[in-house]
Amino acid sequence: MRSFHPGASKAPMKFRMPTAENFVPIRLDLDIDGQRFKDAFTWNPSDPDSEVINFAKRTAKDLKLPPTFVIQIAQSIQTQLAEFHSYEGQEMHIKEKIVPLKIDLRVNNTVIRDQFLWDISNLESDPEEFARTFCKDLDIGDPEVGPAIAVSIREQLYEIATQSISSARETRVGKKGRRGGDIVANSKAGNMVDLGKLFGSKGSVIRKRKEWYLYEPIVDILSNEEVGALDAREELNARLKRKLDEKEESFQTRYSHG
Repeated sequence: MRSFHPGASKAPMKFRMPTAENFVPIRLDLDIDGQRFKDAFTWNPSDPDSEVINFAKRTAKDLKLPPTFVIQIAQSIQTQLAEFHSYEGQEMHIKEKIVPLKIDLRVNNTVIRDQFLWDISNLESDPEEFARTFCKDLDIGDPEVGPAIAVSIREQLYEIATQSISSARETRVGKKGRRGGDIVANSKAGNMVDLGKLFGSKGSVIRKRKEWYLYEPIVDILSNEEVGALDAREELNARLKRKLDEKEESFQTRYSHG
């Protein structure tokens, strides 16, 4: 259950993550000379730029990655942070709304699937605390699962926040008297829902008893053989994608010089 905050501001606010901590979700998926590195984590955008290269060096050292990964890790992080900073100062329009979020992850041997409603007008929300509670309630012992859930939530909230910039812009240029609430941003997380219409000004977000079976989280523990098969399939798909990208790049190079 999450409380609905009827006093939340309807006026546009400056861009930020709609959470208590303004952390940016970062996702890395690098393939260099046949060696692949994947990771996902959050980053404080206020940290100095020098911390990025230090992090990249520590990561490569700890995981015994070739030195060529250092610059690639740093560049990927810097690119994602630059995108985040490009939104700063712009207005986003967040009303008293909730969004359905979905979790569909495999972390090591653990598969997690769930869907729930999130109040994006509550700027004190904490994805990390939610993930810790989720893992505790479901007796998930793998310490990597909680951070992965938190990153997934932040990625969806980040997308909604960036799209809300367009909503605020449309509100400003719309017809006189047009209500900002008529503009609803779509995202991979689904369509926003007006809390006031669903629950009234004093309501709370709850899962209706008759719908519990629809929202019940699913946690599966895979065998090592199943994990190996999935890893092999993902590696094959990544290899095929890399070959297609190389062919496309080669074609474009020949065409541009033709």
